[in-house]
Amino acid sequence: MSVVVGLLLLFLSGSELTEACSCSPEHPQQAYCNADVVIRAKVVGRKEVVTGNDAYGYPIKMIRYDVKQIKMFKGPEGEIETVFTGPSSALCGVSLESNGKQEYLITGKMDSNDTLRVNLCDYIESWESLSLTQKKCLGERYQMGCDCKVVQCSSIPCSISEPTECLWTDWIVEGTVQGTQAQLYTCVKRNDSSCAWYRGSAPPKKDFMDIEDP
Repeated sequence: MSVVVGLLLLFLSGSELTEACSCSPEHPQQAYCNADVVIRAKVVGRKEVVTGNDAYGYPIKMIRYDVKQIKMFKGPEGEIETVFTGPSSALCGVSLESNGKQEYLITGKMDSNDTLRVNLCDYIESWESLSLTQKKCLGERYQMGCDCKVVQCSSIPCSISEPTECLWTDWIVEGTVQGTQAQLYTCVKRNDSSCAWYRGSAPPKKDFMDIEDP
């Protein structure tokens, strides 16, 4: 359940707007940079609510998750206490365990009412499934790479078009988007303003930062 890109509106049916998620996998660093909010949290409650009416007067139904925030890596001041998502996967809704036992990394967008909304295109993973490097990179390390762009290679041939891009080849090389680059690498901006992959969570050494692309 990682990823982003958008929602395609397909058709109106009865009292609900039916939509489908169209998503391209995202490297966790890119997901961090694209999100308004990134938190570690437990879900402690779930309820279907009506958040208003659409242009046709039909009620807009959402699932409200009550969360207990453990740590905020990116976001507004104050704790996030609720997360809203669609009422079903057909409406891009995210299904989370709400018994308070599972910890999640949750990324999402704030709407105009300062409400955190998530969908199937957002990067949401169980905390225990993250690598140690990913956990340590949340915050400052991933933020350092937000001037860079991670570009997924989904088929051969593939390449980058700008020096500020890093080519993400996990799917081609390992057949998974949770491969070595996703788990162990960050795309780091160097002193010449180019970007390159760097392994681990320790601060990049001077000789790496000073390298210039030919």
